[in-house]
Amino acid sequence: MKLGILKADAVRPEWVPDFGEYPDMFIALLSRLDPALKFVVYDVQQGIYPHDVDEVDGYLITGSKSSVYDDDPWIARLMEFVRELHARQKKLIGVCFGHQLVAHALGGKAEKSPKGWGVGVHRHRFEKLPGWHDQGPAEVALLVSHQDQVTIPATGAQVLAGNAFCENAVCQLGEHILTFQGHAEFVPEYSREVMEFRRERIGEEAYAAGMASLSTESEADRVGRWMLAFLRR
Repeated sequence: MKLGILKADAVRPEWVPDFGEYPDMFIALLSRLDPALKFVVYDVQQGIYPHDVDEVDGYLITGSKSSVYDDDPWIARLMEFVRELHARQKKLIGVCFGHQLVAHALGGKAEKSPKGWGVGVHRHRFEKLPGWHDQGPAEVALLVSHQDQVTIPATGAQVLAGNAFCENAVCQLGEHILTFQGHAEFVPEYSREVMEFRRERIGEEAYAAGMASLSTESEADRVGRWMLAFLRR
């Protein structure tokens, strides 16, 4: 299987030697679970897209410090591409910014939450278990880093999991689009760096809770296996 990664941001240069760019994080996670996977990276911020939608088997939109409602031409172009993938029923996974952009592009809405920042390890509970799920525990622990949230899911999307802080944390549209607010690709050390860097913006209460939560193990591999199971269905 060949996965196209739609790169929607760059990692701060001082962190790249330790953690790589966002596509590198996904490649590390998913290759660990399936070494036979192949990847193509498209830097959508720079206007780089596939010549043919079918040159890969599916797509994944990374996170970004940008907001989906920002008035940037590259974001509008990415929304157009998401609509094209949806029309073609091409497999697509969105993560954080990607999760929000899918909703925003397809009839829903993402906006800054009055609840503030979600950081560290959060637990999201599935109300029903879809076919790609491992049918194990209904709760999943995952690293998060966001202030924006999906407040209205994409038209026709089903909300699969959430919590009191983020009600729409995992959404599925048809059999071809799956999105997560949380970051399976993050490692705790990267999450720690981001929280330290954004400490003032996050606020001391959320920062302290987020740092304390890092003692809880993120179920990154479990979510990575869900992504692969969904892509192969």
